[in-house]
Amino acid sequence: MPQLDTSTWFITIMSMIITLFIVLQLKVSNHLHPSNPELKPTKTLTHTTPWESKWTKIYSPLSLPLQ
Repeated sequence: MPQLDTSTWFITIMSMIITLFIVLQLKVSNHLHPSNPELKPTKTLTHTTPWESKWTKIYSPLSLPLQ
């Protein structure tokens, strides 16, 4: 069986990583980013639900008395 020649793997992998880095940099540089991002004022919406005005209690099965 012939031996697998791995002498070019390092160059192949390094060139692939460098190419991916360059492509990603070019893709990111095409986007417009705001120089000074500012927070937009947001309103908090209050929803009235029927269970907000009622007192509710959730019983855990472990806290119930033994039967």
